[in-house]
Amino acid sequence: MTLRTFLLGACSALAFAGMASAETLTIATVNNGDMIRMQKLTDDFKAKNPGIDLEWVTLEENVLRQKVTTDIATKGGQYDVLTIGTYEVPIWAKQGWLLPLDNLGANYDVEDLLPAIRSGLTTDGKLYAAPFYGESSMVMYRKDLFDAAGLKMPDAPTWDFVADAARKITNKDKEIYGICLRGKAGWGENMAFLTAMSNSFGARWFDESWKPQFDQPEWKEALDFYVKLMKDAGPPGASSNGFNENLALFQTGKCGMWIDATVAASFVSNPKESTVADKVGFALAPDKGLGKRGNWLWAWNLAIPAGSQKVEAAEKFVAWATSKEYTNLVAEKEGWLNAPPGTRTSLYANAEYQKAAPFAKMTLDSINSADPTKPTVKPVPYVGVQFVAIPEFQGIGTAVGQQFSAALAGQISVDQALKSAQQLATREMTKAGYIK
Repeated sequence: MTLRTFLLGACSALAFAGMASAETLTIATVNNGDMIRMQKLTDDFKAKNPGIDLEWVTLEENVLRQKVTTDIATKGGQYDVLTIGTYEVPIWAKQGWLLPLDNLGANYDVEDLLPAIRSGLTTDGKLYAAPFYGESSMVMYRKDLFDAAGLKMPDAPTWDFVADAARKITNKDKEIYGICLRGKAGWGENMAFLTAMSNSFGARWFDESWKPQFDQPEWKEALDFYVKLMKDAGPPGASSNGFNENLALFQTGKCGMWIDATVAASFVSNPKESTVADKVGFALAPDKGLGKRGNWLWAWNLAIPAGSQKVEAAEKFVAWATSKEYTNLVAEKEGWLNAPPGTRTSLYANAEYQKAAPFAKMTLDSINSADPTKPTVKPVPYVGVQFVAIPEFQGIGTAVGQQFSAALAGQISVDQALKSAQQLATREMTKAGYIK
């Protein structure tokens, strides 16, 4: 072998080694159905981006929030792509913790993102997170149980109708409960539902001077209504039930009604997952006639932390996972019913999706009717429908959720729960400087 041949071979080997050394993205995500599906479909991403490997950190919702918040606040740099909610995006963007998504590619079509979802992810005109799926909340109900009881669900029911129907279709001997609602403590668990519900009762977290409002009659009416309804028509152990527990109850035929995230519609309608798939109807979240429905607005989104050293690769992944092409990939592999909902206008204009998803219009109407800038009947100093978009809300919301969960469990009275909520919220808001 000549020296020249040896050197050429060595250079080729080094070039090959350089090509072969892939960049690894660490992605923190939540353990729900749509995100698990995404992980299964990433061969498509890897085929298009052979120089990028993916490492997943998949966690339960409350744990994910805790770990991701700690990492980004301490500039830990563990993750290159984060799964975060609509609550965190504007707060973290203002802290300088997220990078603006300026380079998602010429074909990404930002204008196709639903305005209601996109606006919550935009700060100072820049998009700081891309929505993987979006949701509001609505009523999912058993048409067969309603027919048997001689009831007809309106498209836009009231809380009084829902409560009356729930009591009528309950048959505890057969383990059929008229209504399943979140009871598990957490700002994103029971308080997501109860905050949205209380909005429709005329309640609010804070008045215009940031004074907590749990000592007002609207909160008393809302929490009394909820606790009594769940006692009469809810499943046993409801104070431990969050989204996943209620989903399992509904899919196994034990719930007559479930008011929760619109994203659940595809799960309860899927005959592979639900024993009542062919019996499910949908309606808007209920109201009290005050001009607000009890529905929320949320998206799970992908964002890039400011500390990432792999920004270009991270942008490619975020663009792939939240693109129109990804939606088509899911439809091709698993059917239109399973396409990630609530993010793109084009999906709701797609005739194939409309045909496969009987809940499509109700989902879109629910998303469009939620207004984070005017979430309550009375004026408030905050934005956010089922949360208050201030950094202190995570702690306060979870502490209040613990009181309300205890009231549902019968450990304390509604009055005690509200009194404790008022005291702890006042203490924290004073400490944080909102109340002078």
